[in-house]
Amino acid sequence: MISTDAFILSVVLTAYFAATCLFLLYLVRLNESLARCAFFINTAGFIGHTVFLIHTFFELQYFPVASLHQSLSFFAWALMGIFLLIHTIHQLPIIGSFVTPVATFFMIGSVAVISSHPLPLPPALQSFWLPIHTILAFIGEAVFGIAFCVGIMYLIQENLIKKKRLNTLFYRLPSLQTLDQLNYYCLSIGFPFLTLGIITGSLWAALAWGSYWSWDPKETWSLITWFIYAALLHGRLLTGWRGRRAAIFSIIGFSAVIFTFLGVNLLLPGLHSYENLMPQVP
Repeated sequence: MISTDAFILSVVLTAYFAATCLFLLYLVRLNESLARCAFFINTAGFIGHTVFLIHTFFELQYFPVASLHQSLSFFAWALMGIFLLIHTIHQLPIIGSFVTPVATFFMIGSVAVISSHPLPLPPALQSFWLPIHTILAFIGEAVFGIAFCVGIMYLIQENLIKKKRLNTLFYRLPSLQTLDQLNYYCLSIGFPFLTLGIITGSLWAALAWGSYWSWDPKETWSLITWFIYAALLHGRLLTGWRGRRAAIFSIIGFSAVIFTFLGVNLLLPGLHSYENLMPQVP
């Protein structure tokens, strides 16, 4: 029998999937009603997702990011939330055609690994630093996820211009200047959040394990990711990196984010591995 949590998340996933299909259709058809409908469905799914996270928090009595299922769900929620915010500010629904498939992919993963019997929070995670560190880190990573999608849009638009393929997609995508400015906008917001996420994680590590930095694989790859975005920010501010180079760096940076988020936790043994964070059950 399907659990209540799995059912609610399945409904949210259905809304995200429907919005994704409409946004993808919006890519190739000059019909603004598709974007409005997709945005409405996406917003409804995000509201349902928010209610679910709040319910889970009060049910479990801890911030729901301790397991793989919870982390995937929260990351998808953060991606959708940042997209809705950026769309509200900049009125660029086309971004949804690239962001919603990514967020939906993470939601599929979340639903796939959901457990019908959530485990208690292990001692290492029973800290006030849990919501502080994870919120800062996930917001930064979600903003970088938007920059990743914008980078892909930039490369597609640049390729269409070079090949003089002035099709529906060309007219749907924003100008290269707009995309480059949005890329920098995401970088300037995401980098401080990532930095604060690493700092708070270090403070938490000192409290939990007695050391600010132990070169755990998660810590190492977080630092690598930080250096990638620091190099991109330095390049934009001091050496005039723009356009294609910035877009490619945004894609590389988010690839490092995903490996730090999932690859390290699942593939490399360390203090942050999910099997080491959760208590063993017979």
